[in-house]
Amino acid sequence: MSSHKSSSAKSPSHQTDVQTPDQKGNSQKLPNRRPMKQAAGKAKQPKKAAGAFRTISEVATELKVEQHVLRFWETKFSYIKPLKRGGGRRYYRPEDIELLKNIHHLLYSEGYTIKGVQKLLTQTRGNLTSRVAAGAPVAAEPEAESPVSKVVNSNRDELSAMLDELKSMRKLID
Repeated sequence: MSSHKSSSAKSPSHQTDVQTPDQKGNSQKLPNRRPMKQAAGKAKQPKKAAGAFRTISEVATELKVEQHVLRFWETKFSYIKPLKRGGGRRYYRPEDIELLKNIHHLLYSEGYTIKGVQKLLTQTRGNLTSRVAAGAPVAAEPEAESPVSKVVNSNRDELSAMLDELKSMRKLID
């Protein structure tokens, strides 16, 4: 039996050392590597029209949140309903994006809880834009004073008067 050399074996003359810059800009030698083409920078995609639908990755990047956060918000806020195409890809309409921006603002800037935003969305029927954009306080409208709250308020005044009296007595003792 004769041994047969593979034709795919490279001869030493084809091997070259290539210097490539590492992350710090220092060059390093990598044996048996072809030089890579230098990219002139990331190719930017053309900006979409204002009314164009956006993918979940585009919206997540714009809001600076992870994609799973947007999917979670869809489960918690019934007003968020992106279009879903083949394979379950989500496409957000401009009004969906506006609502997501408002929810993001309420949760991250105003300190609302998910339940608080849910309640606010229910009261405003999903329209938070005018409240958030105007910088108006985004609090729920005051409800009519209940009998319990009337009693609490009157007791609060009475307790405050008692506290003031106790403080004055404490000063006499000290």
